[in-house]
Amino acid sequence: MIQAFKILGWLEGASFLTLLFIAMPLKYMGGNPALVKSMGPIHGFLFIGYVLFANFLASELRWSGKTRVAAFLAAVLPFGTFWFERKHLKTEKA
Repeated sequence: MIQAFKILGWLEGASFLTLLFIAMPLKYMGGNPALVKSMGPIHGFLFIGYVLFANFLASELRWSGKTRVAAFLAAVLPFGTFWFERKHLKTEKA
């Protein structure tokens, strides 16, 4: 289960970074909103999945309140999901 969460976190983080650093500049500086239109819903789906999965794992693994908050903040910060995996999931058994 943790391995699936790590994969989901990687996908969510990658989609967020793609939106921030590729799609948004193309839209606002290049006048081409196509990538935002296609990546936006994909990222939204991955974001919701990440938050729901984090909530489920927090209950199952009895994460502390601090770890729960870190998991949810990781979803909204650039590079956050990658940081969360290294910091909080490194010690969990896959």
